Amino acid sequence: MELTQELLDRLLAESLRAREFSHAPYSKYRVGVALLDEQGRIHIGANVENASFPQGWCAEPSALTAMIMAGGKQAKVALVTGPGPDIITPCGGCRQKLREFSVPDELVIIAGDPGGIRQRWTLAELLPHSFGPSHLNF
Repeated sequence: MELTQELLDRLLAESLRAREFSHAPYSKYRVGVALLDEQGRIHIGANVENASFPQGWCAEPSALTAMIMAGGKQAKVALVTGPGPDIITPCGGCRQKLREFSVPDELVIIAGDPGGIRQRWTLAELLPHSFGPSHLNF
């Protein structure tokens, strides 16, 4: 799937829109993500904090859940946005969750903020030598 400027603009807009749904009353750090699945559909998610801090969750699992519930099987692009100016990437746990539903060399992770797209990597670059479903031989 080609990442045209039009598609990148749409993913950025959807990721920024997802930030509006963030529930971040404690940190005030709103994160959004737009996931592009293997069918070309976009699924969004936002971080959700909880007063019992370990019970909250990141934006990426929210979007992965939306993708799975819509019948998606594989994430192709994840565009993650924070407030800026610092570049935001998925945390370690979210990188592993994304690994479950992607091909690490093919999943493109893009960092953005209200100012635009800042940087991109593959999941393999952010999570080298990862453990995944193929290691279990089921």
